[in-house]
Amino acid sequence: MPQQPSFYRVLTQVCYWSLLIFVVLWHSLLQSDDIITLPLSLALLFWVVPLLLPLPGLLKGKAYTHAWFNFILMFYFLHGLTAIYTHPQEFWYAVIELLLTTGAFIGATGYARLQGKAQGLGLKKKSEEKR
Repeated sequence: MPQQPSFYRVLTQVCYWSLLIFVVLWHSLLQSDDIITLPLSLALLFWVVPLLLPLPGLLKGKAYTHAWFNFILMFYFLHGLTAIYTHPQEFWYAVIELLLTTGAFIGATGYARLQGKAQGLGLKKKSEEKR
């Protein structure tokens, strides 16, 4: 794996923006007609707002934001896994969501780890605390 934070930051950005656009498209235009759904405004609020929360920190390249962004990504990852099982007619949409979420997760984790290490951030090991 690359050891440059810039690679992981680009991966995160590409997957983040693709996921944001894809979620809007899926829940507004691509939704199957035979699935009971929320009203469009409520569905977009439910699916888009969580992705907008880390936007300022992701744009500024903050390692801490990249780290906690992974918690938000797990919501979309679980949605994709659930959709594969419960809505077979939307299988490929769910696969795309899983791929974008996985890419963003790998990118955000790698960037947070490498950038945090470069900035001296991180958890201290117990052996280092006793010194």
